[in-house]
Amino acid sequence: MGLVAKVAADLVAAMKARDALKLSVLRMLKAEFQKAQADKGKAVELTEEDAGALVRRLIKQRREAAEQYEAGGASDRAREELNEITVLEAYLPAQLDDGELDALIRTVAEKAGIVSPKDMGRLMKVLMPEVTGRADGKRVKDRATAYLSSLT
Repeated sequence: MGLVAKVAADLVAAMKARDALKLSVLRMLKAEFQKAQADKGKAVELTEEDAGALVRRLIKQRREAAEQYEAGGASDRAREELNEITVLEAYLPAQLDDGELDALIRTVAEKAGIVSPKDMGRLMKVLMPEVTGRADGKRVKDRATAYLSSLT
């Protein structure tokens, strides 16, 4: 079952269960899918990669909003945003843990012949397509920086 179909099915289940938070988030997500589909045109289907990228973008927006609310002293609104993130994260592929991510960084660096921190740009260029959707870019950058600094 594709991501768009899974969201539609879960939306119906949330309505039946009267789960207000999940219902709200899934309605918003479905609307975003429909908007993205309209932008592409009716003839072109929304791909799994497009849908996953859209979910990641919404999570990033919610995370930034939560930080802003927290900084402004509205911790209850920040908590709401974080709860929405929890619902959205269920629609992403499993995230790489630190050990898997470190092993992947090491493997990619060895294959690409990367031996110093000066090669950070090259490493990220090769690494990011490998981890897309399975690890946050900031986390990948931090782990890659730690790996490269250990080489010196």
